[in-house]
Amino acid sequence: MNLLEECTGAASIGISTHIRPDGDAVGSSMALYLYLHRQLPGVEVKLFLETPPDNFRHLKYLNEIDSSFSYNGTFDVFFALDTVADRMGEAVPYFTSAKKKINIDHHISNAQGCGDVNVIKPEVGSTAEILYELMEEERLDEDIAMALYTGMIHDTGIFQYSNTRPETLQIAAKLMGFGFDFAKIIEESFYQKTYLQNQILGRALTESIRFMDGRCIFSCINRKMMDFYQVKQGDLDGIVNQLRNTKGVDCAIFLYETDLMEYKVSLRSNELVDASAVASLFGGGGHARAAGCTMKGSMHDVINRLSREIARQLEENGPC
Repeated sequence: MNLLEECTGAASIGISTHIRPDGDAVGSSMALYLYLHRQLPGVEVKLFLETPPDNFRHLKYLNEIDSSFSYNGTFDVFFALDTVADRMGEAVPYFTSAKKKINIDHHISNAQGCGDVNVIKPEVGSTAEILYELMEEERLDEDIAMALYTGMIHDTGIFQYSNTRPETLQIAAKLMGFGFDFAKIIEESFYQKTYLQNQILGRALTESIRFMDGRCIFSCINRKMMDFYQVKQGDLDGIVNQLRNTKGVDCAIFLYETDLMEYKVSLRSNELVDASAVASLFGGGGHARAAGCTMKGSMHDVINRLSREIARQLEENGPC
């Protein structure tokens, strides 16, 4: 697919991603926005995102993001990146009413795509990496390269996850060649945390519980804790990864309360547990090693339902 050819004749183009955008969602969306905005002069290009977390402040032109979703027009072309249509939140009407809908994603749970034109590559580590392959290399610049690099490092765990291909590292090297401070991006967007974020991380780790002979671990943050520490949902990023780093653990579960008897679930696993398959059973999705969903019930109900499927997979896939 040629991105610019797909937009031929369009007077207006919209771009958005999933709710609670992560690094790949923010990076890929910004990269595509800058690419189209600079290559299609005279075309109205709009980027709709929930306000990105502060750790992405290194990306330029964040002030051009529309987080109000107050636009009243219909788009000739609309891109849904790193998501399915029903996870786009307030951007759903823009996508469904667009004359041409394009879906670019790498989640295995979105195998068919939701657009008129679909580029779905579950074997690729990030949507940002797919976009790089769809863009004309000679049209890239430092700002676009920085955004693509940000998306790639976040969805590959800085090239540690199993979705990192040899091609991933080759692309990263080419992007680094544009001269941005790649080490600073990793430090500020991936590792650096505020004092409050470290406090809530410490609380989650202190109160975590191992079960299934230590092969599974979970922790939960309720609304009372969030209010006490004055943290927001974005401040909880990274907790599930730290839980997964516990020696001997095959699967980590992190919950936080979003409403009465409702929890956002994040899963991280090794090769013995397909996190996407677990999350899909409860209306979610993601990757084999990283997935999520939203579940209703008490904390114990949620953990019991998740653990049944995790235990089944561990039994089928053998001992660690």
